[in-house]
Amino acid sequence: MSPSTREPRGITLACHPDTPSEAARAVVAQIRRTQGGTLALTYLIDGDLARMNIPPHASPRVGQQLWRHTCCEIFVACHGQAAYHEFNFAPSGAWAAYAFTRYREGGPLAAAQEWPLVTEVTARKAASRLELGASIHLDRLSSLHARAKLSLAVSTVIEDQDGALSYWAISHPPGRPDFHHPDAFALELDEVRD
Repeated sequence: MSPSTREPRGITLACHPDTPSEAARAVVAQIRRTQGGTLALTYLIDGDLARMNIPPHASPRVGQQLWRHTCCEIFVACHGQAAYHEFNFAPSGAWAAYAFTRYREGGPLAAAQEWPLVTEVTARKAASRLELGASIHLDRLSSLHARAKLSLAVSTVIEDQDGALSYWAISHPPGRPDFHHPDAFALELDEVRD
């Protein structure tokens, strides 16, 4: 491990009990934070890929309403703060960023197109695994985000070929799937120290 990186943390996501998937068997997210202010993410989706709706990969670009189909997501908040950011990554290479002042109050992050927050979205398929990777420049959100203790909600939406959606997360609050809920921010990353 170099002094500028942290070991990746692997997190198993659970499928919401009300949205079982007949195609996906397991989802694991790996997260690594660098001292330089980047959050590197890898999502590993195991299952019958032929039964999932996975668009072909193209070049990374800003997209819209990616959560309506197969996509991987992360919600980032400075620990103890009500404000948070949402990032969506699709296997097509499309990504989106949103800013919220508190629970579900906010919208698309306009600055995301001016200075890209996401510089890499990759997708690779193997026999029974889809691997999606993305990198977020936390230092472009603010200098605080680059070094502060973070609370994260990590999730994935998987669309089966018949259009059914399953919702995967570290933690599901009671009721319908809700990745924005404060209880979904179940992973903490320590502050970066010199």
